Amino acid sequence: MTNNYQSVYGSHIQQFISMKRKFGFGYIEGATFLSKIDMLAVKWGETSLGITKEFSEKWTKKRLHESVGYQRKRISHLMQFSSHLCSLGISSYIPKLPPVPSSTFIPYIYSQKEIHALFEASDQLRAKHLLMKSCLICFPVLLRLLYGTGIRISEALSLKDENINLNENCLRIKDCKNGKERIIPISSSLANVCSQYLSYRNTIPFGKVKSNYFLVKLDGGSFQKQAAGKLFKKCLSKAGIPYIGRMHGPRIHDLRHTFAVTSLASMAEAGIDLYVSLPILSNYLGHQSLEATNNYVRLTANMYPDLIKDVDTICLDVFPKNKYYEAD
Repeated sequence: MTNNYQSVYGSHIQQFISMKRKFGFGYIEGATFLSKIDMLAVKWGETSLGITKEFSEKWTKKRLHESVGYQRKRISHLMQFSSHLCSLGISSYIPKLPPVPSSTFIPYIYSQKEIHALFEASDQLRAKHLLMKSCLICFPVLLRLLYGTGIRISEALSLKDENINLNENCLRIKDCKNGKERIIPISSSLANVCSQYLSYRNTIPFGKVKSNYFLVKLDGGSFQKQAAGKLFKKCLSKAGIPYIGRMHGPRIHDLRHTFAVTSLASMAEAGIDLYVSLPILSNYLGHQSLEATNNYVRLTANMYPDLIKDVDTICLDVFPKNKYYEAD
């Protein structure tokens, strides 16, 4: 270990980090937090093993301008370390996480007219200068992938050529948010878009940089999420869709929300029972529970009241009425 821990917990911190990494975790961020816990223990003159309630309160106290999310992250690492000490027979106080503040965020659901405008805007994007780091080559297909499959942008950007099966019209999604692997069927029109993109992409001499990613820059390097966000804002402007702001969007991730709502509406229109459609959509989206998918039922009911009017009194209260929607 390269860290020089000075507190009474030093050897136990090293042991804990080593254990985490043997289990396959990079644990870089966690090691940083534990280093700060070590420094706090030195500062407060901790001389005996065992996290006390007083020490825990010093660490968990909310700092000036600190977000609740960051505070919860700090606390969670102390919780893990305290649990580790307890497992070694060292009595330690395990703090509790502060409650997650309720969110009033509501996803933006694009209309069909807006979707077509976004596609057209992406097709018309042009670079002022020829830059080998340009992502324009693959941005139109990225938008169509996100809208046509509902996958997360991180999943789309992580796709390798080997994950694209255009013979059977499906994608293999790996290393996604919840650690699952799933097969995503795609429409023939989306498969044609992917095929056209590949035929064009494969004619480009990538030079020194090469990768086996499906979506690449002109130099063959991987497409980054930040670059996608910038291009998407340009498309919003070209499509005449006002961008309100960071917490209100519209965002590129809202293409996933739009896919979920329109999929539920389509299944309801086809006469598929909600109890059947929810598990299907949940697995398709890679959700860990039906509760996350159930949030879209309310959105769909609000947007298509006549389509799923029978759902209101039967199904809308199956899960708690929260307004949580994943950010990525």
